[in-house]
Amino acid sequence: MQTRPGTGEFQSSEPSPDTVSPHRPGAVGARQPSDRRSPPVAPALLLGIGLGGFVDGIVLHQILQWHHMLTATDGYPATTVKGLEDNTLADGLFHASTWVFVAIGMALLVRAWQRGDLAPPWRFHVGLLLAGWGTFNLVEGLVDHHLLTVHHVRDDVADPLWWDVGFLTFGAVLILVGCLLTSASRRAGHRLEP
Repeated sequence: MQTRPGTGEFQSSEPSPDTVSPHRPGAVGARQPSDRRSPPVAPALLLGIGLGGFVDGIVLHQILQWHHMLTATDGYPATTVKGLEDNTLADGLFHASTWVFVAIGMALLVRAWQRGDLAPPWRFHVGLLLAGWGTFNLVEGLVDHHLLTVHHVRDDVADPLWWDVGFLTFGAVLILVGCLLTSASRRAGHRLEP
């Protein structure tokens, strides 16, 4: 025990669990290896959604130029300068939204690492990345291609339906493969945390 300077009060010389990092091995309040939680699900899933959006935007919008965000609508044709400018703006907003998913996924990943959570096994992490990408494809494909019909996978063909169905099928396959990989990780003894 020591006296607190200027107060005459006694204070403990033992560090408080609140002031000691729980990440230092052996520190008061530190997690023991058996206390560690398994890798969280959200970071890899959000990264998969965001990276899947980047693949769509970079490959289909920019490299192949099969469509832009609004090319199936009458008011924004990609065949006019004004229509292309509007589609480029919409593509930029789309990319910004996919970036937000990647940023949130990275922030959650870093927080898990700082908490001392276990690094995910590759099957677990890659499985969730693929499941996230597939989720992106299913949601984006159903909403943009079928419900809103703002664009299709191929706006440059007479019948884009089969391309849209292929996009949805690819998304479902990604989710299936992702679930199989995470299941293999679960069978190997890794619990899943939200």
